[in-house]
Amino acid sequence: MAIYRFAAAQLGRARWRDWRRRVVGLALLLALVVLASAAGLALLDDRSIPATERAVDGLWNAINLVTTLGDFKNMDAGQRLFMLCVTVLVVVFGAFAIGQLAGILGSDEVLVYRENRHVERHLQNLSGHAVVIGYVGLGRTIADRLQRSGERVVVIDRDEDNAAQASDKGFQVVMGDAGVNDGVMHAARIAHARVLFVTTGDPHRNLTLTLMSHTLNATLDIVVTAENEHWGAMLRRAGATRVVIADHVLAEAMMVPPVTPPAAH
Repeated sequence: MAIYRFAAAQLGRARWRDWRRRVVGLALLLALVVLASAAGLALLDDRSIPATERAVDGLWNAINLVTTLGDFKNMDAGQRLFMLCVTVLVVVFGAFAIGQLAGILGSDEVLVYRENRHVERHLQNLSGHAVVIGYVGLGRTIADRLQRSGERVVVIDRDEDNAAQASDKGFQVVMGDAGVNDGVMHAARIAHARVLFVTTGDPHRNLTLTLMSHTLNATLDIVVTAENEHWGAMLRRAGATRVVIADHVLAEAMMVPPVTPPAAH
């Protein structure tokens, strides 16, 4: 599936707006060229006809020049020379403008922006889904199990390779650092999610992500890992509903079946 790249979306949106501004500017400039050409032809027209008719003829010839190859048969030498100069300017300027606009449309930023727009349409309909932060190790295992159980899952990861692997598995993916910008959380529709799994190995980042998520969705079920009870207490105060302390889980797993003391001799 396609990936929503949060950081690239901002740059791509700016490039897309720049392209639209340039299109409007070029359209206005083209209109100005047509009007200037029409005025020049009208002034060079020495026929004994009303000024209004000269202006209409000049506008017609100017538009004809810009939209087709032009028709100079009914012009005198001065008008033909004038329109030849205008033609050269229009051709040179048009080639430059087309190159600039095509370059912007074909840029990586705009291509990513257009891909993001496609992904946004799918994300906007999500609610009651699961969000997994970190598609590596534990996070990958959780996301895969959720997917197998039929859950709708959104994966958040700031690493390009991890995001690509999650996308290849069919997950909706938001690529960005959720601990730095809550816009990443908004893109993953955290306010409408049912449960969040925070699986990064950084306790400080886990605490930040838990606090941000709880602020955006006070009813969200937040499951997060902690190194010890000290971090567990802080995560609960930050809004975590379930804290899994790795040492406790490992100890319980290692004690099954129960370790019995050696028999007395």
